[in-house]
Amino acid sequence: MNHRHGAKGIVGRGLVGAALALAATAAVAHHSFAVFFDHEKQVSVHGTVSGFVFKNPHGVVVVDVVKPDGSKDTWKAETNSPSMMLRRGWTKDSIHVGDVVTVEGWPARDGALYMRIRELKGPDGKPIGKPADVATEMGQ
Repeated sequence: MNHRHGAKGIVGRGLVGAALALAATAAVAHHSFAVFFDHEKQVSVHGTVSGFVFKNPHGVVVVDVVKPDGSKDTWKAETNSPSMMLRRGWTKDSIHVGDVVTVEGWPARDGALYMRIRELKGPDGKPIGKPADVATEMGQ
């Protein structure tokens, strides 16, 4: 061992290792569409918006759906990143709490009341922005 650079070399290698571990954690935190959503299935829900978050890494629309028996399900529908949503015609003011909407998308693989939005129709029944396509979603 070179005693002149030994301690610095160990510290340097430790810092590089820590940086690589942090980068790996960040990569896992941003999940793959195919891991969480089933691109071979579609789901559609109609209900009242109870929340809308338009921020990175993904936006989320929360929709309360009243079932035929009068009970309520709360669905969460994930959007793309705000920058991609802006390119598709959305803004942070596209929908509001209290709006009645129809959300269509790809369901969560684990059966949770969670989906990735393909298309959202506003209170007037018209689509907001351009619908997503599975090829784009799978490419993320």
